[in-house]
Amino acid sequence: MNDSTPDSETTLREKTPGMPDPGARRLRMREFQARLVDRMQAARGGSDTRAGQLGVLVGERRCLIDLPQTGEIVAVGPITRVPLTQPWFLGLTNIRGNLISIVDFAHFLGDAPTVIDKQSRIIAFAPSLSVSGGLLVSHVVGLRNLADMQAQAGTSGTDDDWQRQQYKEGDNVLWQLVDLIAITRNQRFLNVAA
Repeated sequence: MNDSTPDSETTLREKTPGMPDPGARRLRMREFQARLVDRMQAARGGSDTRAGQLGVLVGERRCLIDLPQTGEIVAVGPITRVPLTQPWFLGLTNIRGNLISIVDFAHFLGDAPTVIDKQSRIIAFAPSLSVSGGLLVSHVVGLRNLADMQAQAGTSGTDDDWQRQQYKEGDNVLWQLVDLIAITRNQRFLNVAA
């Protein structure tokens, strides 16, 4: 193709008003991810006291995870299944040269398996937890501040020590605080054998 002939994507975009520019969309996504990483690093370093939790959707549940307990947040790539394991244990994946185990968190909680789509993410455990693992979540909502929410008394409704306090944001939005340190010590979570 010579320089004077526009490529077919450019021609199609020019003929179809309102068609999004894939390059611009990727740039916006990179900028969003860079801002999120900057805010997460600031919160971990204590310079941002407003955002201490990462809000995620786990199926229909809204969960909060302490930022110091999280590692990388990555799009879902290839996952290698491991035979004779629990249905919620998806298998192993490679994140930047590190082999980590992946748990479908919604399925682990007793909900339907997560449908993996373009918004699904893997939340890796922080290296300080000494567990090479991560949770599959439906969607990363963003950073949240507990000071902007109301603690709900006696609302966890579970004996699992990793499901901590619930918080209400706004009028009716409930968030469940999840303790990754406690979940990495939970016997059911650790016993992936079927």
